[in-house]
Amino acid sequence: MHVNGLRRAGTGVLAALALAVPLGAAGTASAVPQATGRAPVALKVAQKAPAAPAPDCSAAYRIEQTLTGGTTWRMCWHYESEAGLVLDKISYQPRGEATPIQVLTSAKLGQIHVPYDDGKAEYDDLTGAGFGQGLQGMVPGECPGGSIKTVKNPDAWDPSQREVKGLCATTRARGHAYRMAGDTSGQVWQAQAKDLLVYAVNKVGWYEYITEWRFQADGTIQANVGATGSLSPGDYDAGDGRGWPIGKGAKGYATSHSHNIFWRLNFSIDGSPNGRVEQYDSVLTPQANGSTPKIKTTRTKITKELAGDARSMRWWRMVSATGKNKDGHERSYEFVPGATVKYAGRPFTKHDIYFTEYNACEQFASSNLRNCGPDAPRNVDQWVNGQKLKHPIAWVNIGFHHIARDEDQQPMPVHWQGFQLVPRDVTAMSPLTPPGLADQNGPLTAGR
Repeated sequence: MHVNGLRRAGTGVLAALALAVPLGAAGTASAVPQATGRAPVALKVAQKAPAAPAPDCSAAYRIEQTLTGGTTWRMCWHYESEAGLVLDKISYQPRGEATPIQVLTSAKLGQIHVPYDDGKAEYDDLTGAGFGQGLQGMVPGECPGGSIKTVKNPDAWDPSQREVKGLCATTRARGHAYRMAGDTSGQVWQAQAKDLLVYAVNKVGWYEYITEWRFQADGTIQANVGATGSLSPGDYDAGDGRGWPIGKGAKGYATSHSHNIFWRLNFSIDGSPNGRVEQYDSVLTPQANGSTPKIKTTRTKITKELAGDARSMRWWRMVSATGKNKDGHERSYEFVPGATVKYAGRPFTKHDIYFTEYNACEQFASSNLRNCGPDAPRNVDQWVNGQKLKHPIAWVNIGFHHIARDEDQQPMPVHWQGFQLVPRDVTAMSPLTPPGLADQNGPLTAGR
C-alpha cells in the first residue's frame, strides 16, 4: 500500500533493466494426444521445430520457446526507465504454419493509477513514483524451471543498481488444454497445457508489482499484474469510515484505495500496423408465450478513435489488414477483459478500452511524460478526438478497489488484474487438434 501524503521510500535499493535473453532450447519432443480405448494416452512423437526466421534482435534480447503441441512463440524485449518491461515483435507460429504470424509490435504497461478513498493521495506509479527504477532481483525459487537473467538499466538513479537479475522466462503447467469424449466407451481426447511465462517484479513504496505475460500453445496471450508486498504502516489512519480495521481490535484502519492498471498494445497482425477495430453487440429479445428469447449480434466497424465501455454481450477485436487463415477468414485477436471495478473519479479511468491513432509521443495513459507539444493533452481520454484510425493503438483499463483485510498481512497475498488477447480465426482449426481429428473442419458430412 502507498502512503498518504509523501511516498515512503522503503524500497531498499532501486534498479531497472534493459537487456534480453533466449529461453531454453526449442524443438524438443512433444506430446501429441490421441484417442484411446479404456484410458487416455499421450503418444510421444518428435516435433520438428518450425523454421526460425531471421532474428529481429540479438540473442541477448530474444526469447523463443516451443510448447507442447508444436507452437513456437518468439519475441524481443527491452526495458524502459518508466514503464519497465516491454515486449517487442511478438510472433506466434502454430504447428502447420510455414512461417511465424506476427501479432504485436510492442506490449507494455501504460500506467498504474492509485487514488485513495480519503482524497488525500493519488499516484501515477509509472510516471510519478519510480516504477521503472524499482526492479527487484529474484531468488531462484521465483523462477522454477526457467532462468533468471541479468538486465541492465543505464538510467538507474542508483549507479550500483544498473545491473539486476530481474527477468524470469520459464514454462508452467496450466492443466487441461482440451478434453473431449470419443466415439467409443472410455475413449478420450485430451492434452495438458504448458505456457510460456515472462515476468519481472517492480517495487513502488510498500507495494511490489509482478508484471506477467503468459503465452499459450493455442495462441492466447494473457497480460496480468499482481500486486503484493506489504501494507504500509503509515496508512493505518483511516478513522473516517473509509478504511478496514487491521490488527487487534479496531484501532488501526488501513486506507482503502484503487488500482487502475492500463496496458498499451501496438498491434501488427501479419506484419501490418494498419489493423481494423470492430465492435460486436448482442441484443436479447423476449418472445411471446415464454418461448426462448432470440439474440441478434451486430458488428460495428470502428473507423475513428473510441473510448469504449464494456457491457454485457459486447466485445471488440483487432482485425488483420492483410492476412487470412486457410479457411479464407480474416485473422483477428479478440479482447477478453478480466474482472474489473471501474473507477469514475477521473475522466481517463471512466472507460474500459481506448483505441487511439498511433502517435509516438503518446506512451502513458495518464501524466504522459513524452513531449507531444506545449499544449498537448497528457491523458488518454483527451487523445480520443475523432481522428481516423489507420494505425490503432489499444489501451486496456482494468480496475481493482482494494479494501484491505486481515489476511493482507504479512506479506500480502498477490491479487491479480488482467485480460486476454484470444485468437479469432488466426488458424483454420485449433493449433492443438490431434492428427486423428484433423479432418473435422466445418460441418460433419456423411462418410467423414
